[in-house]
Amino acid sequence: MSLHIVIDARRIRYFGIGTYIRSLVHALTTIDPTNQYTLVSAPADVGTLSGLPENFHCAVYARSDHSFFDHLAFPVFLRGLSPDLVHIPLNRVPLLMVKPYVVTIHDMANLLFEEQYSTIRMQLRRFRFKRGLVRANRVIAVSESTKRDVENVLGVPTERICRVYNAPDPGFFQRATNSGQEQGRILERYQINYPFLLYTGNIRRHKNVPRLVEAFAVVRDQLAAHPVYKDLRLVIVGDTISENPAVRQAVIKSRVENVVRFLGFVPFDTLRCFYESAAAFVFPSRYEGFGLPPLEAMACGTPVVTSNVSSLPEVVGDAAVLVNPENVFDIARGIRDVLLDEELRARLIRRGREQAARFSWSWTARQVLEIYKAAAAER
Repeated sequence: MSLHIVIDARRIRYFGIGTYIRSLVHALTTIDPTNQYTLVSAPADVGTLSGLPENFHCAVYARSDHSFFDHLAFPVFLRGLSPDLVHIPLNRVPLLMVKPYVVTIHDMANLLFEEQYSTIRMQLRRFRFKRGLVRANRVIAVSESTKRDVENVLGVPTERICRVYNAPDPGFFQRATNSGQEQGRILERYQINYPFLLYTGNIRRHKNVPRLVEAFAVVRDQLAAHPVYKDLRLVIVGDTISENPAVRQAVIKSRVENVVRFLGFVPFDTLRCFYESAAAFVFPSRYEGFGLPPLEAMACGTPVVTSNVSSLPEVVGDAAVLVNPENVFDIARGIRDVLLDEELRARLIRRGREQAARFSWSWTARQVLEIYKAAAAER
């Protein structure tokens, strides 16, 4: 008997979580012609979900999951859809959520690293965070590291937590037609005609971008006379400096204002071009639930320097240079090794492509589908 599965797709155009929703839905369309799916979307996002198979439908819901009234309104809306199961793709579960439901938790950074909130507000956040997971029929954790955090910090029973890895967008494995010419046009458009290190992602506290800036300044000084890297730059894609005073201070203190560029969000083809063109991808995050950007860089054939903590060693395996994210000089050492050791570069590029290819959205979707069936059986 087929199931009616509802997926909350209101964040389908977001950075990060939107990639997860889009990739999972696309993979489900290719492996599951049997079950019926309803994708809950905002009015402006209906066009994003067009062209899906006949067993996929859209239901428009205008209220954001940031709204306090969503705790009541969204469960009422869901009851009207008569689902056999609901999938909430990030841990923002309404307090009155209908059951059965599955929730995906991507990380616990909001609990572990957000200090700007008052004690009472953090207690309320923790209560909601834990309640959403404890009441779920199944919790999908995107890595073993995240699974351990959910068990140890929140006390969710291990038998209800399923580890299901994310995967890079398949487009990162595919070079564009006439890729050399296209790369040249994109780089010219952004006036990039120098070797550069790349970072992609947002700039939250745990991302450790100030130390990245400081490590870049160290490497640039060390390579000031190098024939290739004497004009090395740092390009940061996915966020702006204006809302991040700590990063701004690091740039000014390190005296690299003219050689660090913040480009904000860019189209997919441009992002792939930056990955393919970078001398190295550097991602010294202090905490990641999964850590997708290093895999994206590996899929594009770029050597990676990343942290030796949380989920990152689990995800990158032996295909990256691992560094201590708390030590600026160790980050600088990793960058310098990747730039100057040609044998190491070649090995990382080869292993990186192999490592990235181990993760597949098709395999992820098959595991998620089995979780749907198990959770729905508990009605």
